[in-house]
Amino acid sequence: MSKENLLTLIVALIVGMLGGYIIFNVAGNKNLPSNAAVPQGAGSPTDYQRRIVEAEKIVAQDPKNVQAWTQLGNDYFDTDQPQKAVNAYAKVLELDPNNLNVMTDQGIMYRKIGWYDKAIANFEKAQSIDPKHLQSLYNLGVVYYMDLKQIDKAKEVWTKYLQFDSTSPTAQQIKNDMANLTQMPTSFKK
Repeated sequence: MSKENLLTLIVALIVGMLGGYIIFNVAGNKNLPSNAAVPQGAGSPTDYQRRIVEAEKIVAQDPKNVQAWTQLGNDYFDTDQPQKAVNAYAKVLELDPNNLNVMTDQGIMYRKIGWYDKAIANFEKAQSIDPKHLQSLYNLGVVYYMDLKQIDKAKEVWTKYLQFDSTSPTAQQIKNDMANLTQMPTSFKK
């Protein structure tokens, strides 16, 4: 077999695999029901907009639908609409006051708006309910470190985090950040 024939065969194989992938994915998506949920963080802006419109219709008809309010808050979160996310998450927390993940997500949105005191309150409340809730603990450290420049509090929070998790990628990031804390100029430390 000549090099030219081998190259043609390889190109044909790659094109065939790529074509099969495209056909499979396009055809596979046509079989999904129109109300199928797109995985979190996936999809085009149109997908998010469609899901937001659908969720808004659901909560208008069923204001106690925790799942729809949560999805609405998550979609607002993912589309960078922090105030709307805060409001949707508030509805979830009215109906399910101990939902730690929603409480934490709302805290992240409070941080995005610049309401650090409210963000801290959410993270601390989540911690009072479950001291091992790592997302709230991590984000509490982020607010102290990044926003309030309260290095000692960030160290304290992140040290607690590392007691529960010392090996995950988040733990590695915390370790890196804590190592950098000691290298910061004293004018930055508070």
